[in-house]
Amino acid sequence: MNVDVLIIGAGPVGLYGAYYAGVRGLRTAVVDSLGQVGGQVSAMYPEKQIYDIAGFPAVSGRRLIANLVEQAAPYEPAYVLGEEAQRLERVPSGRLVVKTGAGTEITAGAVIVTGGIGTFTPRPLPAGEEFLGRGLAYFVPEAADYAGRDVVIVGGGDSAVDWALMLHPVARSVTLVHRRAAFRAHHGSVEQLAASPVEVVVNAQVTAALGGDRLERVELSTGRALPCQRLVAALGFTANLGPLREWGLDLHDNRHLVVDSAMRTNVPGIFAAGDIADYDGKVRLIAVGFGEVATAVNNAAVHLDPAAQLFPGHSTDNPAPGP
Repeated sequence: MNVDVLIIGAGPVGLYGAYYAGVRGLRTAVVDSLGQVGGQVSAMYPEKQIYDIAGFPAVSGRRLIANLVEQAAPYEPAYVLGEEAQRLERVPSGRLVVKTGAGTEITAGAVIVTGGIGTFTPRPLPAGEEFLGRGLAYFVPEAADYAGRDVVIVGGGDSAVDWALMLHPVARSVTLVHRRAAFRAHHGSVEQLAASPVEVVVNAQVTAALGGDRLERVELSTGRALPCQRLVAALGFTANLGPLREWGLDLHDNRHLVVDSAMRTNVPGIFAAGDIADYDGKVRLIAVGFGEVATAVNNAAVHLDPAAQLFPGHSTDNPAPGP
């Protein structure tokens, strides 16, 4: 794949970067190790209301991500999901080649890292991993696939509770299993859970997942068996910079990429924006990340073509292409 700009990280900042690159007329690819867009927002709080996005008194994480995807869609960015960016090489022309763990090679004139706090890896269930894609999932992108199913959700954080509340109106049954009695989720969400039809089983874990080609039931450490065609593991994620540590980038506190006021890293052609970027006075908010990635894209445009104007013009003068 050959593009002008490669964005590493499909969270809110990366998605807005895909839109802005389109505004600048740049062909763009977006890579993310997760199998869906949205980054931390989709992974951790898809149904929570976010109150500090300009122009939205309140917007759910899910709606924010959907809107960002829709905003970028007219420019047709290429999404490479479920693949981790691993190796970096520079070819004689000066362009950068990034190879993913799945073997996909993407050649770009500039790379913008918007990886939040790094590569997300779901924490595995003690049992049931063999049913991944055949009943087991780590995300619930759409409720429709759970309609009329017996659903077991494992976890005690915001995602687990949010998904339980979202699915019980469409599923045949929803059972939330948590290994402790106390929940990490927001107190208000836990209160909604208690008032809902969702069955909550605490001080228990899934010890076995059983079935043929598809998942049919799970067994708990309490000795109880539950019918289950959909098992959702919401046990959280680990995050780290992973292979980015080998790219020769200057790091701060071993977790963030040092950038200048143009969002440039120390490696020519590589920029960073969002939570992963670091500079004096940094404030880690989605709203700040939006401005950073716009800065990164516009400076990347000049990096690609030194004759290009840094200022992109106003969006009212350059509307998005029609359908």
